[in-house]
Order: sequence, then structure tokens, then C-alpha cells
Amino acid sequence: MNQKSEPWYIHAALYVVIAILVFILIKVAIIDPTDYIDQEKYYSTESHLRMSNIRQAQILWEKKNKKFTDDLPALVNFVKNDSAVVIAINGVDSLTNKSTNPFEILSNGSFVPESLMYSPKSRQAFILKIDTTTTIDTVINVRGQILKVDTTIVIGSNYYLESPDGYGTIGEVGNLKKKHSASWE
Repeated sequence: MNQKSEPWYIHAALYVVIAILVFILIKVAIIDPTDYIDQEKYYSTESHLRMSNIRQAQILWEKKNKKFTDDLPALVNFVKNDSAVVIAINGVDSLTNKSTNPFEILSNGSFVPESLMYSPKSRQAFILKIDTTTTIDTVINVRGQILKVDTTIVIGSNYYLESPDGYGTIGEVGNLKKKHSASWE
């Protein structure tokens, strides 16, 4: 019995299929997870930089307005146009000769005020809230009669900033001790 050998092109096709499967395996098992980890690291770092810049903008806003804001577009406009912010960005400390710029440079190498609005991963706006404190004071005379009720409402004495993608928070509305503290620091 004479056994007929298989044609060479069948072996060549099988080698090509094996090579393609090895490439796919390497891509799925090694390359894609590394890319995913690198992307997540970039998004996390960039979110933290942007949130730190929002914190600095809130500090400058509070110095000028004596309260915080929960309006991100107004905060961006303030950073872009207010003279005190421009002086802080372009200023130099006379003792140390260092820049007084409170904002951190983003991953792309520059600071862009419009970047304060959105998270880099989902392009959703950061979640920014301020507190509202209502204090009620009742004035009573010696006979126990109510003379007047004073109500004081304080808006914006504290703020809370959160990444919509879960990369951290800054501040806490009900706790003044955590006014500017970041969850990743």
C-alpha cells in the first residue's frame, strides 16, 4: 500500500493559522491588558491633576467671594478672566524666586482652564456640591414669650468634588476638617 502524502499548501495553510492564533493569544493575554493598565493609570493621574486644579480654583474663588461655588462654568470663567488669578498664575515669589502659579501642569504639558470642567475618561462634568447651613435662633423673653425668630442661611462654606469615573473626591460637605483634603493624598 502506497500512502499518498498531503500537498505542501495544506501544511503551509496550517502554519499560517497557527501563527495567526499565536499572535491573537499574545495580543489578548499580554498586549491588551498592558494597554488597559496604562490607560487607567493615565485617566487616574489626569483626573487627580484636574481635581487638584479645581481645588486651587475654589481656594482663589473663596479668597475673593468669601464662599465656594458649585458652578463649574463660572469657576472656569473666573480662572480665565479674573485679574487676581492672572496675577497668581504669572507671579513670582520675591523671596524664593519661584512661580506663584497654584495650578498643576496636566499630562499634556500645559494648564488649560477648560479642562477643569470634564473628567478625561468619560468626558462627563465633575460633580461639585456646596453646603447650605440654616441656623434658627429663637429669642424668648423672661415670661417665655417668643419675641422673634432669626434664621441665618450660609451657603458655600464648604464644598465636595467627585470624579464621575470613581477616581477620588476632594472635601466633604459636612466636615470642615476635610475642607481641601483629597482622597488619594
